[in-house]
Amino acid sequence: MFVLVVGGGKVGYYLTKELIESGHEVALMEKDRVRAGQIADEIGSVVISHDGCEGKYLHEAGANRADIVAAVTGDDEDNLVICQMAKHHFDVPRTIARVNNPKNESLFRHLGVDEIISPTRMILGSIEQDIPVHELLHLAALGVGELEIIEARLQPGSPAIGRSALDLSVPEGCSLFGVIRDGKPTPLSAGTILAEGDKVIAIGRPDCEPALRDQLIGEPEG
Repeated sequence: MFVLVVGGGKVGYYLTKELIESGHEVALMEKDRVRAGQIADEIGSVVISHDGCEGKYLHEAGANRADIVAAVTGDDEDNLVICQMAKHHFDVPRTIARVNNPKNESLFRHLGVDEIISPTRMILGSIEQDIPVHELLHLAALGVGELEIIEARLQPGSPAIGRSALDLSVPEGCSLFGVIRDGKPTPLSAGTILAEGDKVIAIGRPDCEPALRDQLIGEPEG
Protein backbone atom coordinates (compact mmCIF):
# COMPACT_ATOMS: atom_id res chain seq x y z
CA MET A 1 0.00 0.00 0.00
CA PHE A 2 1.29 3.44 -0.93
CA VAL A 3 0.45 6.26 1.48
CA LEU A 4 1.17 9.90 0.72
CA VAL A 5 1.45 11.93 3.93
CA VAL A 6 1.27 15.71 3.66
CA GLY A 7 2.58 17.69 6.61
CA GLY A 8 5.87 17.10 8.36
CA GLY A 9 4.95 18.20 11.87
CA LYS A 10 5.04 15.75 14.75
CA VAL A 11 1.92 13.94 13.55
CA GLY A 12 3.20 13.51 10.00
CA TYR A 13 6.69 12.58 11.18
CA TYR A 14 5.59 9.82 13.54
CA LEU A 15 2.90 8.60 11.15
CA THR A 16 5.49 8.23 8.40
CA LYS A 17 7.92 6.40 10.68
CA GLU A 18 5.23 3.95 11.81
CA LEU A 19 4.10 3.27 8.24
CA ILE A 20 7.67 2.61 7.11
CA GLU A 21 8.25 0.25 10.03
CA SER A 22 5.03 -1.57 9.08
CA GLY A 23 6.40 -2.20 5.60
CA HIS A 24 4.29 0.28 3.63
CA GLU A 25 5.53 2.48 0.81
CA VAL A 26 5.37 6.08 2.01
CA ALA A 27 6.13 9.57 0.77
CA LEU A 28 6.07 12.58 3.09
CA MET A 29 5.57 16.12 1.79
CA GLU A 30 6.72 19.08 3.87
CA LYS A 31 6.90 22.58 2.40
CA ASP A 32 9.36 23.96 4.95
CA ARG A 33 12.77 23.08 3.51
CA VAL A 34 14.57 23.20 6.84
CA ARG A 35 12.03 20.91 8.50
CA ALA A 36 12.02 18.60 5.47
CA GLY A 37 15.80 18.36 5.66
CA GLN A 38 15.69 17.47 9.35
CA ILE A 39 13.21 14.67 8.72
CA ALA A 40 15.12 13.40 5.69
CA ASP A 41 18.26 13.10 7.81
CA GLU A 42 16.36 10.65 10.02
CA ILE A 43 14.12 8.67 7.69
CA GLY A 44 15.72 9.10 4.28
CA SER A 45 14.68 9.99 0.77
CA VAL A 46 10.93 9.51 1.24
CA VAL A 47 10.72 13.19 2.19
CA ILE A 48 9.70 15.65 -0.52
CA SER A 49 10.23 19.35 0.13
CA HIS A 50 7.25 20.86 -1.68
CA ASP A 51 3.85 22.36 -0.90
CA GLY A 52 1.16 19.67 -0.96
CA CYS A 53 -1.48 22.29 -1.76
CA GLU A 54 -0.12 22.56 -5.30
CA GLY A 55 -1.35 19.96 -7.75
CA LYS A 56 1.88 19.65 -9.72
CA TYR A 57 3.81 18.76 -6.59
CA LEU A 58 1.17 16.26 -5.48
CA HIS A 59 1.56 14.64 -8.88
CA GLU A 60 5.34 14.55 -8.56
CA ALA A 61 4.95 12.94 -5.13
CA GLY A 62 2.86 10.15 -6.65
CA ALA A 63 -0.71 11.14 -5.76
CA ASN A 64 -1.93 9.58 -9.01
CA ARG A 65 -1.01 6.12 -7.70
CA ALA A 66 -1.55 6.63 -3.97
CA ASP A 67 -3.93 4.33 -2.11
CA ILE A 68 -4.31 6.88 0.68
CA VAL A 69 -3.56 10.57 1.03
CA ALA A 70 -3.34 11.73 4.65
CA ALA A 71 -3.36 15.51 5.08
CA VAL A 72 -2.08 16.18 8.59
CA THR A 73 -0.76 19.73 8.49
CA GLY A 74 -1.61 22.17 11.25
CA ASP A 75 -3.84 24.18 8.91
CA ASP A 76 -7.42 23.00 8.30
CA GLU A 77 -7.74 24.93 5.04
CA ASP A 78 -4.61 23.30 3.63
CA ASN A 79 -5.80 19.85 4.68
CA LEU A 80 -9.14 20.38 2.95
CA VAL A 81 -7.51 21.61 -0.27
CA ILE A 82 -5.11 18.65 -0.29
CA CYS A 83 -7.90 16.11 0.17
CA GLN A 84 -10.07 17.78 -2.47
CA MET A 85 -7.29 17.64 -5.05
CA ALA A 86 -6.38 14.08 -4.11
CA LYS A 87 -9.97 12.91 -4.49
CA HIS A 88 -11.12 14.87 -7.52
CA HIS A 89 -7.93 15.35 -9.56
CA PHE A 90 -6.02 12.17 -8.77
CA ASP A 91 -8.88 9.76 -7.95
CA VAL A 92 -7.27 8.69 -4.69
CA PRO A 93 -9.50 5.97 -3.18
CA ARG A 94 -9.20 7.15 0.41
CA THR A 95 -8.50 10.56 1.90
CA ILE A 96 -7.81 11.28 5.57
CA ALA A 97 -7.72 14.77 7.04
CA ARG A 98 -6.63 16.16 10.36
CA VAL A 99 -9.17 18.73 11.55
CA ASN A 100 -8.00 21.02 14.32
CA ASN A 101 -11.18 23.09 14.71
CA PRO A 102 -14.22 20.85 15.40
CA LYS A 103 -16.46 23.47 13.78
CA ASN A 104 -14.89 22.54 10.44
CA GLU A 105 -15.84 18.86 10.64
CA SER A 106 -19.22 19.20 8.91
CA LEU A 107 -17.65 21.11 6.00
CA PHE A 108 -15.01 18.42 5.52
CA ARG A 109 -17.68 15.71 5.50
CA HIS A 110 -19.91 17.67 3.14
CA LEU A 111 -17.05 18.06 0.69
CA GLY A 112 -16.34 14.35 0.63
CA VAL A 113 -13.29 13.77 2.83
CA ASP A 114 -13.41 10.05 3.60
CA GLU A 115 -12.10 10.13 7.16
CA ILE A 116 -11.71 12.97 9.63
CA ILE A 117 -9.35 12.88 12.58
CA SER A 118 -10.03 15.60 15.14
CA PRO A 119 -7.56 15.64 18.05
CA THR A 120 -9.67 18.31 19.74
CA ARG A 121 -12.81 16.18 19.48
CA MET A 122 -10.97 13.12 20.81
CA ILE A 123 -9.67 14.96 23.86
CA LEU A 124 -13.07 16.53 24.47
CA GLY A 125 -14.73 13.13 24.24
CA SER A 126 -12.30 11.71 26.78
CA ILE A 127 -12.99 14.58 29.17
CA GLU A 128 -16.75 14.28 28.74
CA GLN A 129 -16.63 10.61 29.70
CA ASP A 130 -15.34 11.58 33.15
CA ILE A 131 -17.45 14.68 33.74
CA PRO A 132 -21.24 14.42 34.14
CA VAL A 133 -22.73 16.29 31.21
CA HIS A 134 -26.31 16.78 30.13
CA GLU A 135 -25.64 16.52 26.43
CA LEU A 136 -25.15 13.91 23.75
CA LEU A 137 -21.63 12.60 23.24
CA HIS A 138 -20.50 12.03 19.65
CA LEU A 139 -18.46 8.85 19.47
CA ALA A 140 -17.82 8.51 15.73
CA ALA A 141 -18.98 9.50 12.27
CA LEU A 142 -19.90 6.88 9.69
CA GLY A 143 -19.45 7.28 5.97
CA VAL A 144 -19.15 10.87 4.81
CA GLY A 145 -20.98 12.28 7.80
CA GLU A 146 -24.41 10.85 6.93
CA LEU A 147 -24.63 8.98 10.24
CA GLU A 148 -23.15 9.36 13.69
CA ILE A 149 -22.76 7.05 16.67
CA ILE A 150 -24.03 8.90 19.72
CA GLU A 151 -23.98 8.18 23.43
CA ALA A 152 -26.44 9.58 25.97
CA ARG A 153 -25.82 9.08 29.68
CA LEU A 154 -29.11 8.99 31.56
CA GLN A 155 -28.99 11.56 34.36
CA PRO A 156 -31.62 12.20 37.05
CA GLY A 157 -34.66 13.70 35.37
CA SER A 158 -34.23 11.84 32.09
CA PRO A 159 -37.66 10.95 30.66
CA ALA A 160 -36.24 7.59 29.55
CA ILE A 161 -35.57 6.29 33.07
CA GLY A 162 -37.94 3.48 34.03
CA ARG A 163 -39.13 2.93 30.47
CA SER A 164 -38.45 0.13 28.03
CA ALA A 165 -35.84 1.17 25.50
CA LEU A 166 -37.99 -0.22 22.70
CA ASP A 167 -40.94 1.95 23.76
CA LEU A 168 -39.12 5.23 23.26
CA SER A 169 -40.29 7.36 20.35
CA VAL A 170 -36.96 7.83 18.63
CA PRO A 171 -37.05 10.03 15.52
CA GLU A 172 -37.08 8.63 12.01
CA GLY A 173 -33.56 8.09 10.78
CA CYS A 174 -32.31 7.09 14.23
CA SER A 175 -32.07 3.76 16.01
CA LEU A 176 -31.11 2.69 19.53
CA PHE A 177 -28.90 -0.37 19.41
CA GLY A 178 -27.31 -0.86 22.80
CA VAL A 179 -27.02 0.07 26.46
CA ILE A 180 -23.85 0.11 28.55
CA ARG A 181 -24.67 -0.64 32.18
CA ASP A 182 -22.01 -0.95 34.89
CA GLY A 183 -19.38 -0.98 32.18
CA LYS A 184 -20.93 -3.92 30.34
CA PRO A 185 -22.82 -3.81 27.03
CA THR A 186 -26.42 -4.96 27.23
CA PRO A 187 -28.44 -5.87 24.12
CA LEU A 188 -31.76 -4.13 23.71
CA SER A 189 -34.91 -6.15 24.17
CA ALA A 190 -38.51 -5.54 25.17
CA GLY A 191 -37.48 -6.26 28.74
CA THR A 192 -34.65 -3.72 28.84
CA ILE A 193 -35.79 -1.10 31.35
CA LEU A 194 -33.55 1.94 31.31
CA ALA A 195 -32.05 3.15 34.57
CA GLU A 196 -30.15 6.16 35.85
CA GLY A 197 -26.50 5.96 34.84
CA ASP A 198 -27.14 3.87 31.73
CA LYS A 199 -25.28 4.89 28.60
CA VAL A 200 -27.62 4.54 25.64
CA ILE A 201 -25.90 4.10 22.28
CA ALA A 202 -27.72 5.32 19.18
CA ILE A 203 -26.94 5.65 15.51
CA GLY A 204 -28.62 8.29 13.40
CA ARG A 205 -28.48 11.32 11.18
CA PRO A 206 -27.18 14.57 12.69
CA ASP A 207 -30.59 16.21 12.26
CA CYS A 208 -32.12 13.62 14.61
CA GLU A 209 -30.22 14.97 17.60
CA PRO A 210 -32.80 17.46 18.96
CA ALA A 211 -35.53 14.80 19.16
CA LEU A 212 -33.10 12.23 20.52
CA ARG A 213 -31.97 14.70 23.18
CA ASP A 214 -35.59 15.29 24.22
CA GLN A 215 -36.19 11.54 24.61
CA LEU A 216 -32.99 10.64 26.46
CA ILE A 217 -31.74 13.80 28.17
CA GLY A 218 -34.82 15.92 28.80
CA GLU A 219 -34.37 18.51 31.53
CA PRO A 220 -31.95 17.02 34.09
CA GLU A 221 -32.41 17.89 37.74
CA GLY A 222 -30.06 20.33 39.41
